[in-house]
Amino acid sequence: MGCPRELNSEERKVQSHSLPGSAESRIKSQIDRVVAWFLFLVMALVAFAGAAGAATLAAFVTPNDMTSGSLLLKSKEGKYLEAPRLGADYSVTVSGPTGRTVLTQRFTNPADGWVEGVYVFPLPESAAVDTLKIVSGNRVIVGEVREKQEAKVIYEEAKRAGQTASLLEQERPNIFTNSVANIGPHETVVVQIEYQETIHQSNGTYSLRLPLVVAPRYNPSPIVQTVDFNANGYGIAVNDPVPDRDRISPPVLDPRKNDPVNPVTISVDLSAGFTLADVTSHHHSVKMETIDDTHRKLVLDGADVPADRDFELTWTAKGTAPQVGLFRETIQGKDYLLASVTPPSVPATGPVKPRETVFVIDNSGSMDGPSMQQAKDALLQGLDTLKPQDHFNIVRFDDTYDVLFNGAVPANKEYLDQARAFVSALQANGGTEMVPALKAALIDAHPQDAGTLRQVVFITDGAIGNEQELFATIGQGRGRSRIFMVGIGSAPNTYLMTRAAEMGRGTFTLISEVDQVKSRMEELFNKIGQPVVTGLTATLDGSSAVLSPSQLPDLYRGEPVLMMAEATALKGTLKVDGMIGDTPWSVSLPVTAAAQGKGISKLWAHRKVAEIETAATLNQISTEEANKQVLAVALAHQIVSSQTSLIAVDKSPKRPANMPLTRADVPLNLPAGWNFEKVFGKDVPAPLPGPARERDAAADPYVQLAVATAPVTANAPQQVALPQTATPAGLLAIVGALLAMIALAFRLLAMALTPKQA
Repeated sequence: MGCPRELNSEERKVQSHSLPGSAESRIKSQIDRVVAWFLFLVMALVAFAGAAGAATLAAFVTPNDMTSGSLLLKSKEGKYLEAPRLGADYSVTVSGPTGRTVLTQRFTNPADGWVEGVYVFPLPESAAVDTLKIVSGNRVIVGEVREKQEAKVIYEEAKRAGQTASLLEQERPNIFTNSVANIGPHETVVVQIEYQETIHQSNGTYSLRLPLVVAPRYNPSPIVQTVDFNANGYGIAVNDPVPDRDRISPPVLDPRKNDPVNPVTISVDLSAGFTLADVTSHHHSVKMETIDDTHRKLVLDGADVPADRDFELTWTAKGTAPQVGLFRETIQGKDYLLASVTPPSVPATGPVKPRETVFVIDNSGSMDGPSMQQAKDALLQGLDTLKPQDHFNIVRFDDTYDVLFNGAVPANKEYLDQARAFVSALQANGGTEMVPALKAALIDAHPQDAGTLRQVVFITDGAIGNEQELFATIGQGRGRSRIFMVGIGSAPNTYLMTRAAEMGRGTFTLISEVDQVKSRMEELFNKIGQPVVTGLTATLDGSSAVLSPSQLPDLYRGEPVLMMAEATALKGTLKVDGMIGDTPWSVSLPVTAAAQGKGISKLWAHRKVAEIETAATLNQISTEEANKQVLAVALAHQIVSSQTSLIAVDKSPKRPANMPLTRADVPLNLPAGWNFEKVFGKDVPAPLPGPARERDAAADPYVQLAVATAPVTANAPQQVALPQTATPAGLLAIVGALLAMIALAFRLLAMALTPKQA
């Protein structure tokens, strides 16, 4: 057997890098496993980061991504999210004195992320809202009326759980907010709202009005007061006249940079209950079909009609209009009655009293354009109706106010010429400080003068958020004055007008177009020469029914008195008494003659709620007691109110737990005829603190106050600030650190397993 050969130096070098087969395989296997685990961790972390990033980033776009005008919501990180899009369908059925509306809102999410859509929208101030539904495929989820805070809690819980939910809240009797949680990427959620309302009647004309856009509101600044708590020191109290200003100030599109949004369709099934003469849509083109002498059907003519002005439909009777209406409904063992009586039009008896008329005109920024011309024409028309024995004055206001004369002056040529020149020179600008102007108009130098009719004719679009301050001012200072509200423009605040006229014992006249000024102002001044019926009372013999309103107003020419009653069993005769001049007037309506009506119980409840709230404004009951009574009435009759909301929840979760939810307010159009710059300004100054100040009519131009903060604009699309939401920046930093640590560990392991060279 031979001896082993000695290796040379090159062979020893090669062998030093070689190991027995089994050891080499183990090291390779370990390295392969490290590499495999490394790749697995990298892929898992990248997938996790990608999912989280998609959840927060995929929903965002850039202005350059947009191919058409869109509202972009901007986060603090400088990213943008498209606002939800909305379409609304109104289906109205008019049956005699009442109307039933089904409003279908379609919320569409154009983004890649999950959003909560929030839409601030108007309804008629007389609407008794009682139904909310979510339509999901073939399923319909019906909402419930709950106490307001309870409904909010249910909604927030559903939102966190990823469930589709809808919360309908009343901000004002004519402003509502619909919040829809968990709208998925590119998904459409359909929500239906239903409400009942009474049909308005005046001078033989019946009318239906559908408000389609919430006009931007002027919200006065909080007043800071110093309060003396005790002898040891002072404290600061802030009284905000509009504590919910954020809830009634949705984003508004600049019509110069964006096409109109929120298209609507409207269909009306009109069964008047009497032979129809004229049926007129005043602001929208319609297609109309005649079913018979008492029945019409109509729809809007055209597609993509924008929600930028109110829809107004009027109709009249052929021949003599009905003078009396009596309708009855029985619900859950209770009877409800709806009665309307129009007093006869008889010549005024006795001498016509002279009038002291104070005209108040709004020339704030929201009135710029057609509204300002309508208001000026209306006031000039009013001046033309004054008689030589009358006296008058004029108050104009924006964020300041002027009183033209030191006191009421005779309606002679000299003073009338001065007044016409003053009115003709007015221009719209500034904020809308309405309360100080009203206080000035209510100052009465002769409060005991029973020989003169004192009247305040208030001309405005009503675009303010502090309605309660105005109502309180009327309640405290009306004295012998009667307040007649004249609503101006394409989207006036009819809740303010109606409630102010009711509390001021006057009437409300609406003027939406310049060509309506002459006829409607003539109609108003024909009414207010003197009340037709005074001292009105109503009783229901043989029944313990609760009548609403409890105190009936004086009636003016062509105005009906509307009464409602609730009782366990209605019977007997409804009797209405009053005085026409010096002559007693009476009418009796047997309850057995009442026709069947629908939704009267809801209307009674809505009217009762309004009466309770008015009593609180007049300090007849406390706010706490009023809230309790409103809650009880609204829950018993299942209607939305200041104390109740409608909540609907789809119990099936949709949004994954790791996907964030971003709130996105649905933008609104600027009302037709409004000037964006006059309302919002170019560079919006901060509102001046405190109440409006009086200034001389000849003073220099004054600083404009914005109605609301103007949205920022960049490139073509409009944008508003979004609340800051979660981003993957922190997560990506952690992922990067982990990858670096894994790479370092891999490097160290590889070095440890690799033999050192000789």
